This record gives sequence, structure tokens and C-alpha cells, in this order.
Amino acid sequence: VIVVCQKRDDVMDKKTIPPSSGNVFADIGLPDAEELSLKAQLVANLGRLMKLHSLTQQEVAERAGADQSTISKVLRGHLNLATVDRLLQWHACLGQEVHISIRDQLASQGEVAVFTCTRPA
Repeated sequence: VIVVCQKRDDVMDKKTIPPSSGNVFADIGLPDAEELSLKAQLVANLGRLMKLHSLTQQEVAERAGADQSTISKVLRGHLNLATVDRLLQWHACLGQEVHISIRDQLASQGEVAVFTCTRPA
């Protein structure tokens, strides 16, 4: 992708933007990018569940054995405050079945993904 930017002195500047790898954390060079991506997916799903079931942060905290301020911070992107294990436990406390599936991957590198299912009402 090539983006044309106009500088303040009316000089046009072309910049090439590399395509995304699909993991924004890897794209910006953060260590533990796969773990951060997994946490972000789990947090996004937690927010979706809260909206779907009209749950407040306090209600989630009570069910999950956490405090409301931690839930709030994690939902706002403070991924360092919760481990993957803890996020999975929060999902289980909200009545979600959590499955971990490991299978052979033919590609040279495996993949970590979160799949969610919503039962029809």
C-alpha cells in the first residue's frame, strides 16, 4: 500500500506501508505478540459477553472473584494485569465452556486463535 502524504510546505511525500501480518502486536514489534493477541481476543470476547448478558463490571468481578477496578482496567486494554489463564477462568465463571485444542499443524508455525459461539436465544 502506498500512501501519499502532504507535508506542511505543500511537498508531497510517498510512504509505503507494509501489509499487516494479522497481529497488530507483531506488526509493531512487541515481544510476546502471540500472547498479547490471544489476551486481546479474550478481553474482546469478555466485553461481548458482558453486553450480550447485560452484565456490569461489578457483576463480572463478583462472579470471577476479582475486583471491579481490575476488570475495568483489563477491558480498557491493560493486558498486563491478567494472564491468559485468568482470562479463561473469568470466561468459565461467566458460564462459558472453555476448550483448548492442540493438533498438528502442517505449516512451519502454529497458530493461536479464539473461537466463540453464541447460542440462539
